[in-house]
Amino acid sequence: MKPDTRNTLLAAAAGAVGLLAATLYSNRRGSYELAGQVVLITGGSRGLGLILARQAVAEGAKVAICARDAEELERARQELTQGGAEVLALVRDLTNAEEVQTLVAEVQHQLGPIDVLVNNAGIITAGPLDNIELRDYQDSMDTHFWAPLHAMQAVLPSMRRRGAGRIVNIASVGGKVPVPHLAPYCASKFALVGLSESYRAELLQYGIQVTTVCPGLMRTGSARHAIVKGQHKKEYAAFIIADSLPMLSMDADAAGRQIWNACRRGDAEVILSVPAKVLSTLHGLFPGTTADVLSWVNRSLPKSGGPLGDERRRGYESESELSRSWLTTLTRKAEKQNNER
Repeated sequence: MKPDTRNTLLAAAAGAVGLLAATLYSNRRGSYELAGQVVLITGGSRGLGLILARQAVAEGAKVAICARDAEELERARQELTQGGAEVLALVRDLTNAEEVQTLVAEVQHQLGPIDVLVNNAGIITAGPLDNIELRDYQDSMDTHFWAPLHAMQAVLPSMRRRGAGRIVNIASVGGKVPVPHLAPYCASKFALVGLSESYRAELLQYGIQVTTVCPGLMRTGSARHAIVKGQHKKEYAAFIIADSLPMLSMDADAAGRQIWNACRRGDAEVILSVPAKVLSTLHGLFPGTTADVLSWVNRSLPKSGGPLGDERRRGYESESELSRSWLTTLTRKAEKQNNER
């Protein structure tokens, strides 16, 4: 066997072993138990937040969820309490610092000191740079950076006094790699990753574990709520199809289990899905090359939509024959399962 061939096979085998080890580790439960703990999940009325709430309730946690949509929140509360679980649902706009403060105060008053904070609330804006406005960046930063910061500051005094606490910040692989057509999302998630890692470095001495979660695409059903700009129908079709393909996206229930396992173990970081791990690793090793490759990916995405492309539309307002095709079957199923409709 030629040396080059042997080296290639060895590298492939090492990669396979590494992936297997990572998978086994991600499925390993830590010693921290959720039973009896007070868990606050922002953006817990649908999608990943609702999945995390279901799993926490199933383990016996007392769960508080919040969102802006009262009807959506009530549907989630009714589902979560069917088995007799103690669930508090509060309507809040997390981009308002005062509302974040009252949220934490109300949860502590009704359920007790918060043991686990999950900063999950998020928005996503997809479109080419020519159609992205300053407002899009501001909204993303308000949701992905300022809201988690205010929530962490609100829970920290109690956690420090008790010398214990868990904080889970749902960032994204888009907080580690510059994904084309997601500039506001990536900029704000990069900020959240830096904030989360900084807090971990300084809070470990007080017994507070901060875990940064960086998922790739997940089939939560949330694509229909994405804000799309540019050529709206084409942009949404590209987004929801990528979000639906099994080779690119991850089952959201499996993602939720891995997130809770990382929280129990007190991991510093967890990257979810094989494509996300590969992309993050390549960017860490070869940032310039990865950016150049992504620039070629960008050329295959829809072009700007002219002045009309500046208009904000939700995914469900941008449907087309392609976005409704069999290619999006898995996401449509997730929409129904996770209160996204």
